[in-house]
Amino acid sequence: MLPEGATWVEAFDDPAEATLFPEEEAAIARAVDKRRREFTTVRHCARRAMAELGVPPAPLLPGERGAPQWPAGVVGSMTHCAGYRAAVVGPAGTVVTIGIDAEPHEPLPGGVLDAVSLPEERARLRELSTQDGKVHWDRVLFSCKESVYKAWFPLTGAWLDFEQADLTFDAAGGTFHARLLKPGGQAEGRPLTEFTGRWLAADGFVVSAIVRLRER
Repeated sequence: MLPEGATWVEAFDDPAEATLFPEEEAAIARAVDKRRREFTTVRHCARRAMAELGVPPAPLLPGERGAPQWPAGVVGSMTHCAGYRAAVVGPAGTVVTIGIDAEPHEPLPGGVLDAVSLPEERARLRELSTQDGKVHWDRVLFSCKESVYKAWFPLTGAWLDFEQADLTFDAAGGTFHARLLKPGGQAEGRPLTEFTGRWLAADGFVVSAIVRLRER
């Protein structure tokens, strides 16, 4: 799912060797056990991925709106859900932004789809369901929109509502395209109008990823 230049590490449990820096411990001091385990393991994944880039271990503290603060020269994204944690990183000289998300492969709770989608997106999902009824397309849409936001926010520092990205899907190719409906974003000095990414529904999970590489 990832292009050359991006490094990833995933985990399906919470390894005993996963530990936190003191600064991270302070940030999570009041969290319940479930949140603490997710927070710890996903940072363990991120530091292992950073090590593959030759970047030494460092605290990864939550910043504005909870977005992780990466060391200088590193671009990355983290995600976790029940039974799965993952991190993707890349060198800032090669990668513009990364957004990843993982979700359980099951239908969204009642009423959520209407809140996170545009009418034309819901029409597309109905058509996709006739092509492949085994995929929970509402959950795929939700995951991909989460990845869009995670890729958008580091570039803009601005909120992006669910209805401010219009998504289309290639069911056979496992790709998606996001048309951004909020003006003002920029990437490499040009207006930020779209993202492309990949999605996968397998083994009980939906995973989506956007990795935008720098133009050469």
